[in-house]
Amino acid sequence: MLSYSILMFVSFMTTQATAFMTLSASSTSLAMNLKASPDDIDNINTSMNEELPSTPIIKTGSILSRRNMFQKVSLTASAFLFSASIQPLQVANAIPEKTKVTTFEDGNLPDLPTEAARSYMQYRFALQVAADYYIFELQPKLSDIDEWGEVNQLFQTNNNRGQGQPNKIERDYINPMRILTLSMPPDESESMRAAQFKFERAMQKITKACAGVRRDLPVEVDPSVVKNAEAGWEDGRVALNEFFTVLNETTGLNEMNLIPEKGSDQKKNYGRSARKYFELSKKTKLCQNRGGPALSQAWGQLMISGYMQENMDSCGIPDPAEYFYQ
Repeated sequence: MLSYSILMFVSFMTTQATAFMTLSASSTSLAMNLKASPDDIDNINTSMNEELPSTPIIKTGSILSRRNMFQKVSLTASAFLFSASIQPLQVANAIPEKTKVTTFEDGNLPDLPTEAARSYMQYRFALQVAADYYIFELQPKLSDIDEWGEVNQLFQTNNNRGQGQPNKIERDYINPMRILTLSMPPDESESMRAAQFKFERAMQKITKACAGVRRDLPVEVDPSVVKNAEAGWEDGRVALNEFFTVLNETTGLNEMNLIPEKGSDQKKNYGRSARKYFELSKKTKLCQNRGGPALSQAWGQLMISGYMQENMDSCGIPDPAEYFYQ
């Protein structure tokens, strides 16, 4: 009986040591991924030591309970993962030193209504990303009929369980434009509203041109339809530029990049990186997919509303200011 107890105790200690080493290795690996300092790793390991039982759970005349042991190890692992997840994250690529990050004290923001300044600071990032999408993704898609099935998805409203969700065009463009317009002084608001309505009419032109067209459509599409879709894109470009121009003049900051006319030097004149945009788009989609379809709409709304974590989040999405100031 004594030999059996000794054998069981040795087995338990071996299992516990193995579990501890595994968790310790995981803590080191995760802390490295989060760019944690050696002191952070020591703190995590110390907390794990405190969680593990300090005395054997074998009692005289009792049998070792695997359930008790593994429940304790499981709770320790959960506590470790939670403590590691709240460690501060670092920015992957810092904003250039010479770049001045706008605050509420810059430009004409102090002279604007409080809600106007707040709306601008919140939605400028989202609108610039929307402009990046407009030139880097939407423009080439409209020139390729095989991509029109995806273009049609941009205008489809998700009416899941009777709860209508805005489509991408509404969420990324029209809603931020509407919020900014309502917050601005009357004269500027009128000009911005006119640009918003002009943009909406341009999107309707694209919708009408692309309706029903998808990849491998057996019916030949009239080339004039492609021209109509591209004409809608051009009208939308002009409308966005008009909106951004009023926004730049009103804030006195000139931060919003206008979209140049289509041509060989268009992207060069735009002055923003297509590579950075596609990296951001890829990471955002991966982050949305982690939550599945049910959370995809919520993720999209958080991104557009400006409620993105400072620096970079667990998905590797860069800080909005870092992406904005290129």
